[in-house]
This record gives sequence, C-alpha cells and structure tokens, in this order.
Amino acid sequence: MSTVDLDKEKKYNKWIAILSVAIPLVVVILFGVKIDVELPIFLPPVYATINALTAVVLIIAVIMIKRGNRKMHERLMKFAIILSVLFLVMYVLYHMTSDSTKFGDLNGDGELNAAELSQLGNIRYLYYFILFSHILLSIGVIPFVLITYVRAITSNFERHKKIAKKTFPLWLYVAVTGVVVYLMISPYYA
Repeated sequence: MSTVDLDKEKKYNKWIAILSVAIPLVVVILFGVKIDVELPIFLPPVYATINALTAVVLIIAVIMIKRGNRKMHERLMKFAIILSVLFLVMYVLYHMTSDSTKFGDLNGDGELNAAELSQLGNIRYLYYFILFSHILLSIGVIPFVLITYVRAITSNFERHKKIAKKTFPLWLYVAVTGVVVYLMISPYYA
C-alpha cells in the first residue's frame, strides 16, 4: 500500500477515536436525562424492526460484494450505517422518555418479587448474557464500523476487506441480539 493511501486513512483516525469514545459517553449521559414527553408511538418494536432490517441489509451487502457488485454493496453499507444511527437515536429517545422495563416484571410494578423470579428460572441468565454482550459489542463495534468505512472511502480495499471480516460478524451479532432482547422483554412492557 502506498504512503498516499495510508495518509488518506490516517487523517480520519482522530475522528474515529473521538466518535468511538463520544458516542457511548453521550448515550450514557442522555440515559440520565429524563424528559416528560409522551411519544406518539411506542418505540421498542420500531427500533427492534430497524435492528432486524440492519441484519438483513448487512447479509445482502456481503452477498453483493461476493458477487462483485461493489456499487450495491456500498449503497447497502451506507444504508446499514444510517439504520444503526436511526436505531441509536430512537433507543436513546425512548429511554429519555420512559422508565426502564425489568425483565420478568409480570405485574409491572418495577420490582421483581419472589414469585416472578421463581417463574423466570434460569432464563434470566440467558437474557442478561444476551443483553450485556449486545451492549458491550454495540460499543465495541463502533470503531470497527468506522475504520471499515474509512478504508473503503479511501480506496484501501485490501485493508478494508481484512477488517470487514471482523466487523461483519460483530455488527450482525449486535443487530440480531437487539431483536432477540426485544422479543424476550416485550411481554413485560407495561
């Protein structure tokens, strides 16, 4: 790879680092902000659908690049990034305007009593494993997505391909587990 290619890529590295730290920090800060607004729509099924669509778009994008359709791959990847940003905005907005739902809270009182815990059994460990791995990887995938994207727009396709092989399964996991978490907690929404 030429020095020119690396120089083009390096000019984005500072922004990748800033965004990789700033996005999770802003989300954490905004989670502490509560606004008394009733949204016109219940967002969890909307952003779960966006996660599902993101997963489908990612898979189709990989198929397109394997078939040599670089232009369609590029469009789909940009769409997947837009979907992920849209998901994040809706997710934060929901948590700024609504109380959190506890997994297993059948009576909707915000607490898990002995009967609810007993009824959940060990499934709660599976739920929390999926939830925590989803959250941690959703933070960890940010720099991977940004680096992968920068390597593509700077035409460093060999390096893009190398990191994309790591980014794709992480991003796909985040998208799919977002849907799984929604499906598991949806019976407990008040």
